Amino acid sequence: MRDDLNIHFAVVGAGLAGSLLAVYLAGQGHRVDVYERRADPRVAPPDEGRSINLGLSARGIGALRKAGLWDAVRTHTVPMRGRYVHPREGRPFFHPYGRDPGEILYSIRRDALSRTLVEHAEKLAGVRFFFGTPVTAIDRDAPSFQAGGETITPDVIVGADGAFSAVRAELLRGRPADFRQEFLPWGYKELHLPYTERLEALHVWPGDQGLMVAHPNVDGSLTCTLFMDHDDLVRPDLAAFVKSVLPAADLPDLAGQLARNPVGHLVTVRTSKWHEDGRVVLIGDACHAVYPFYGQGMNSAFEDCVVLAECVEARPGDLGAAFAAYQRRRKPHTDVLADLSADNFLELRDRLRSPLHLARKQVDTVLSRLLPDTWRPLYTMVSHTTMPYGEALRRARTQDRIVRAGGMTAAVGLAAALLWRRDRRHPK
Repeated sequence: MRDDLNIHFAVVGAGLAGSLLAVYLAGQGHRVDVYERRADPRVAPPDEGRSINLGLSARGIGALRKAGLWDAVRTHTVPMRGRYVHPREGRPFFHPYGRDPGEILYSIRRDALSRTLVEHAEKLAGVRFFFGTPVTAIDRDAPSFQAGGETITPDVIVGADGAFSAVRAELLRGRPADFRQEFLPWGYKELHLPYTERLEALHVWPGDQGLMVAHPNVDGSLTCTLFMDHDDLVRPDLAAFVKSVLPAADLPDLAGQLARNPVGHLVTVRTSKWHEDGRVVLIGDACHAVYPFYGQGMNSAFEDCVVLAECVEARPGDLGAAFAAYQRRRKPHTDVLADLSADNFLELRDRLRSPLHLARKQVDTVLSRLLPDTWRPLYTMVSHTTMPYGEALRRARTQDRIVRAGGMTAAVGLAAALLWRRDRRHPK
């Protein structure tokens, strides 16, 4: 009979969420075995061309702090204090993420973060990693699976195996569950800019037929991600097309980089079923993959780890109830995040070039300075707080209605005037 204070979890997938969850569960005294088909990230070369750099925001940082890992991770990061936009015409301009200097993101390479999480997790009592060990023949009812020529029979199988999860496929097999998978017509290629001016910012090159974003690295280089329609990404004159669409993006050996690096795909995943009777549970992309345009995929997966661990700790003797509580707390908000991420694609591609949209952003900036306790831009609530995504969207829609009712121009003028009066009365 299982000792409910020492549950045996088998985590399928040693990516970011799987490794962090191992830290949380081991901290509660559980046994955690993590299986990964790929090689150990500490010895394998980085998967160049496939890995989009990541932006750690408040949710991810909070999860790492709670696990005692933020200080170790932070040494591998570069602060990003806003967006540095490179328009097709005109001078580049900087747009801060928020009014507060602390409202920043941190850029980090995926491989650096993965190594740090695995190194920390493996030192904990009860945690084991099995790299180069594919998982097959998953049985949700036993639960069991085949790995390394053996039949593994844990108490719980955790599906942390990404957007194309094998654990999810078995969980849904023969069940009356909704499942939705949406591919964006645009794909991406990763590129590299060896050195650039050291700006603590996310670089953005917006365009109708192409979009490029770039994260700074600790060595002063930029990891660039070029997004384009799939048909354009495979055209024979791609380098010339990129230069025509994004003339401000000047990368060395552009043709060579485009030829060497593969095309990546962007997918959103939603499923109505996240768990099965206390035996199987999903986290991260396995249950809610999103497009990368809000930078929240990893951050929301780290939130999953926190909430799932809390639910297990609250009801270790009834994992069915624990997993149900976890899904109730998370799914409504990750569904909202999927919509926000799709919408932010349009923001980065189109709206950053719109004077009207930038004016609307200015309204939020001014009003958030004037009313710091009651008015927050949507981006601030999503990226710089741990407010549930659904609550952030609800508040943002209320604020939008207020601005529309008052007229944006009038709102800007009134807010600016009130702010000017306040600053004169209370100079800093």
